[in-house]
Amino acid sequence: MAPGAHGTLYVGVTAAIAARVMQHREGRGSVFCKEHGCPRLVYVERHEGIEEAIRREKQVKAWKRQWKLRLIRAGNPEWRDLFEDVLA
Repeated sequence: MAPGAHGTLYVGVTAAIAARVMQHREGRGSVFCKEHGCPRLVYVERHEGIEEAIRREKQVKAWKRQWKLRLIRAGNPEWRDLFEDVLA
């Protein structure tokens, strides 16, 4: 989740992406998102199991900001909100 390329980036894991995005948008998600304003879903990965997803979350959280930006731009160069894609 992010407000844009120059804003705060939030990395998280969930088993219910649509519900989690709605929580963030309604101010019921993480305190971090509430404080920093991360209204758009700009990157998403699907994983077979929760253990794999948590490993990947920890990996990406440890990355430098530029690496995260490259990852987002590779899959979503326009920084579109991917929420509607997730719902489909």
